[in-house]
Amino acid sequence: MAKNIHIEIDGDGVALVTLDVAGRSMNVFTPEFTRELQDIVAQLTSRADVVGAVITSGKESGFLAGADLLDFVHVHDLGLSAREAGDLVAMSADTLRALERCGKPVAAAINGLALGGGFELCLACHYRVLADDPKAVVGLPEVTVGLLPAGGGTQRLPRLIGIPKALPLLLTGRHVAAAEALQLGLVDAVLPAAEVVKAARRWVLAHPGWQPAWDRKGFIVPGGAGAMASHAMESFSVGLAKIRRDSQDRYPAPAAILSAVYEGTQLPLDLGLAIERGYFGQLLAGPVARNLMRTLFINRGAARKLARRPRDIEKHPVRRLGVLGAGMMGAGIAQVAAAAGIQVVLIDTSQAAVEAGKAKVAAGYARDVKAGRCTQEKVDERLARIHPTADYGDLRGCDFVVEAVFEERDVKAASFQRARDGLAALPEGFVMASNTSTLPVTGLAALWPQPAEFIGLHFFSPVERMPLVEVILGERTSPHALARALDLAAQLGKVPIVVNDSPGFYTSRIFCAYIDEGMAMLAEGVAPALIENAARQAGFATGPLAVTDEVSLDLQARVIKQATADGLPRKFLRQHAQPVVDAMLACGRLGRKSGGGFHDFAPGQPKRLWDGLAELFPRTGQQPDFIDVQHRLLYIQALESARCVEEKVVPEAADADLGAILALGYPSWTGGTLSFIETVGAAQFVAECERLADKYGERFRPSPWLRDRAAAGRPFYPAPAPR
Repeated sequence: MAKNIHIEIDGDGVALVTLDVAGRSMNVFTPEFTRELQDIVAQLTSRADVVGAVITSGKESGFLAGADLLDFVHVHDLGLSAREAGDLVAMSADTLRALERCGKPVAAAINGLALGGGFELCLACHYRVLADDPKAVVGLPEVTVGLLPAGGGTQRLPRLIGIPKALPLLLTGRHVAAAEALQLGLVDAVLPAAEVVKAARRWVLAHPGWQPAWDRKGFIVPGGAGAMASHAMESFSVGLAKIRRDSQDRYPAPAAILSAVYEGTQLPLDLGLAIERGYFGQLLAGPVARNLMRTLFINRGAARKLARRPRDIEKHPVRRLGVLGAGMMGAGIAQVAAAAGIQVVLIDTSQAAVEAGKAKVAAGYARDVKAGRCTQEKVDERLARIHPTADYGDLRGCDFVVEAVFEERDVKAASFQRARDGLAALPEGFVMASNTSTLPVTGLAALWPQPAEFIGLHFFSPVERMPLVEVILGERTSPHALARALDLAAQLGKVPIVVNDSPGFYTSRIFCAYIDEGMAMLAEGVAPALIENAARQAGFATGPLAVTDEVSLDLQARVIKQATADGLPRKFLRQHAQPVVDAMLACGRLGRKSGGGFHDFAPGQPKRLWDGLAELFPRTGQQPDFIDVQHRLLYIQALESARCVEEKVVPEAADADLGAILALGYPSWTGGTLSFIETVGAAQFVAECERLADKYGERFRPSPWLRDRAAAGRPFYPAPAPR
């Protein structure tokens, strides 16, 4: 008896096929589901009492979301060849082709989202009716996880709507809402959800013996295909140039999609499907797809579901949040909290300061209204949730407080004392958090009367756009405080990672390693344009000099001064970057906030590298190899991440990789810093670090722990078991 697909045949011979994968909140392709679909298609084809079929979903969550990436993520690690990897989708793809050629009309009644393989199933149907519902979207997002559609998406979509309209959808993977899907021709009708099955059934009865256009003699791809098509130059030649510009050849999926479409659309569909499968196998067997699937889909999803949360502690959502400090970070935290429906007490030492902070929040919401992300009515509701005050007594009633004042221990200590006095009695379950990026949480917790209920919450700027929050455990932080902090992160829609206390924790350590290496190269006489361009071509979101301008050089000076005052070990003192920081400050070049740092920021003009850098840091005659510059930036952060694992700052590899990409812009093709080591190969990584250490300094020298780990072949992620 089928568990995942149910079939009912009515008196007119129309089969209603209902997808309802057992034990899943959303329908996905699984091996068992595919086998059942194969059996259903055989029935539709062979049964004389069936005149056609309507395929719909029994889930309120949507129609069909495609493949379960857990079935694919370990392919590279298991060492499958490209052909073997392609064979993993053969049954599903062949079943869709058999459905398409069953000789009877088949309509898809799409009652919710249909993505990836789910939309490919719809494309294999002969007619598509989509529910008029904001949640009912269609699309082929495989490119976002380093793959291409392997169930005919690169072949049927161009044949349906033409190559010029299909390529942007395939290359971006974006989700398409109902009205646009109808306008583009992705679906044939958009109707209220209650009517989609009825409309699909009417079409089936009116079109006996239907077959798809591309199986009819004389079919031509709309707008043409191949080198002689009028759009060929723009679609393929210019298209490939744009892909290479945007991807820097780090992401193979877009180019593979372009090739599959170009080659496959010039051939009969079955040959095109074979070409598609070949390219899919190459991508699936490669490391980039593994990295993107593992970090940005599977591990990110687990973090959103609070995988690190203690399970035996009852959920306790924050009702009233205190935010100490109304500057950029405090205002940002208040902005996202109020948007999440939380009452916020925004507090600072003067009423003028908090009113200015609330004005920042209002300006952020105004941008949302202008962009169509929010209505003015909702903005007014959000602003009403924020109570700006200079009276710390207004903190009474708050069940959670986040301190977000200046990054100096004395300033934070004074803020804690005012909060303690204002609260009078700490309510049951209360947690105090510090938004700190560098100061050890254990030391800050000692300034609070309940160290066990003190935790670090490191938000990133701008808070409303940055998805990550780093949760830092002090030596005495309780499981209760961790659970409440993670619950707050979930309320705010953030992706949390959990790390242990250490100077700089995790993200600040590897961020400083990145910007310090950029400054060290500048001091050595490396051309600043070479540093920045090498970073961008390696896949970094921003070059090290540019991002230092954003966070400001005076902040770096304060952090270095604090580290020195704290008597931290040499490795934390950032001595190879300090001369550059001092030289820039002596010139009054603090970064963007002062109008200029390594770059000039003229109003209304694009930023450009400051001409004075050539005089301040004279260039050497012989510039280093471009790859060397890239390796210094990639390897120093990965090496620092490995040190954080060695020192037990980061207990989970997944958190290290998520933090590197989502907070710091480490290239996503790598899967993160630790995945980068596994992509390169641990032994080769260690060898390259040794070479860089000999050439550029001991900071690149791998520890005995890392050398031993590489020699033993121990990965940061556990070895996969075949699925």
